[in-house]
Amino acid sequence: GFVAAGVAAAVPSADAPPERPPDEDDPHALAARVRAAHGTVVAAGGCFDLLHAGHVGLLQAARRLGDCLVVCVNSDASVRRRKGGGRPVNPLADRIRVLRALACVDAVAVFDEDTPERLLADLRPDVWVKGGDYAAADLPEAALLQEWGGQAVLLPYLDGRSSTALMERAAEGAR
Repeated sequence: GFVAAGVAAAVPSADAPPERPPDEDDPHALAARVRAAHGTVVAAGGCFDLLHAGHVGLLQAARRLGDCLVVCVNSDASVRRRKGGGRPVNPLADRIRVLRALACVDAVAVFDEDTPERLLADLRPDVWVKGGDYAAADLPEAALLQEWGGQAVLLPYLDGRSSTALMERAAEGAR
């Protein structure tokens, strides 16, 4: 007969580890491999709290700029300091899992500070991408990238897409 338990065992639980072996997702090892092959290391950063079309478009465009994409994501404490109480909506482990599921994302690195400058100094990407909700003058990372010949790139977000706007719309719908 049919054994349902066998089928259930094959379905990973919500707490299952990510699909990739952890060493394969090591952002520093990945950057070193790509650099050794004379490739271009691209990094992009943000909170990525509620992943939306603006984020996905940004990450896909960022990946097209080089040979690998490392996403530098704010820790929960860092998001709270930047965005205030009630944020992040999604805890770090969930945000990492969703980012890793995107075909354009090769690795995810976490930083706990307010800016990713220390992480970037370790990774030394060739290109640093931010969403266009920043002005170039507001990117402290730009000067840092120049230290090793890298460049900071601002890519426009799709109009009106932000985690904050999504949450506001969801709250209005709940009233």
